[in-house]
Amino acid sequence: MLAYVLRRLALVVPTLFGIMMLNFFIIQTAPGGPVEQMIARIEGTAVGATERFSGSSSGGELMKRGQNQDGNSTYRGARGLPPELIQRIEKMYGFDKPIYERFWLMVRNYAVFDFGDSFFRNSRVIDLVLDKMPVSLSLGLWTTLLVYLVSIPLGIGKAVRDGSRFDITSSTLLIVLNAIPGFLFAILLVVLFAGGRYFQWFPLRGLVSDDWHSLGLASKIADYLWHMVLPIASMVVGGFAGLTFLTKNSFIDEIGKQYVMTARAKGLVERRVLYGHVFRNAMLIVIAGFPAAFVAALFTGSLLTEVIFSLDGLGLLGFEAAINRDYPVIFGTLYFFGLIGLVMNIVGDMVYTVVDPRIDFATRGA
Repeated sequence: MLAYVLRRLALVVPTLFGIMMLNFFIIQTAPGGPVEQMIARIEGTAVGATERFSGSSSGGELMKRGQNQDGNSTYRGARGLPPELIQRIEKMYGFDKPIYERFWLMVRNYAVFDFGDSFFRNSRVIDLVLDKMPVSLSLGLWTTLLVYLVSIPLGIGKAVRDGSRFDITSSTLLIVLNAIPGFLFAILLVVLFAGGRYFQWFPLRGLVSDDWHSLGLASKIADYLWHMVLPIASMVVGGFAGLTFLTKNSFIDEIGKQYVMTARAKGLVERRVLYGHVFRNAMLIVIAGFPAAFVAALFTGSLLTEVIFSLDGLGLLGFEAAINRDYPVIFGTLYFFGLIGLVMNIVGDMVYTVVDPRIDFATRGA
């Protein structure tokens, strides 16, 4: 198993390199880069992630490239600006170098964990990521754990009672919850329980209270969990259906196999049959989706939740960086997203062996 893990870890480097290279050339060639953003800021027409267009100027026009009247600039938004200023802006963001040179410079810096500085936040990328990481980790970990802790027992119960009133009622409830968009449920929770209109039982802003550092250990934990209740509830509400039905169908498929009938014929109690024989085989397909579920909850599923509950995490950081064309932050967060995703796939394979010790990846040629 150790040799297999080492081989998989060795494959992380070329895989991550391919991910970064593909996204680098796509993003770098897209219109509306940081040079255009700075030109728009100089002319007072910049539009950020949370700003709106105003006045008669067209923000989209500033993002287009073309020749100005004297032919000195390839940025249409730079009309009237001195060519020397445009050159200084390009040099400031590294756009005075060819695209392939910029890429190899980034690879060399990333090899020594130097992710550079944000173009517009006046801070190092690594500091920004580490500052936002606790929020995203909290949302991702608690969401994934709660969904799995509820869905797996519920799916097993539905498989054992297939066709019963419990199965039909729980299926109906799961389908209704799955149809509720998470951000709408989050708004409902804010209105009901966060001082929106009725009760103010839970806080609306931040991961912890302002006086969190002055609290005792037990009070710190309670305060943190108190802040997590509504965001986590809004993220898990629609997450039970898929995993529950997957667990149920997997168990039903295994229960109908010959080895289960043989175990029952030998006189084994039903609990031993389910959890001693069926569970190992039925859980393999469920565990296979754990890395993807964790990564999705950690990054892609938390943007609207972070906005609604004023949680400044990686989802909001990545969104604002993409809107503002803050390339160091975009590539820095992409690097972390890709690295965590690849590592979680390896963790998923290791969990396979915990659930079913008969699986031995070391005997495979992977």
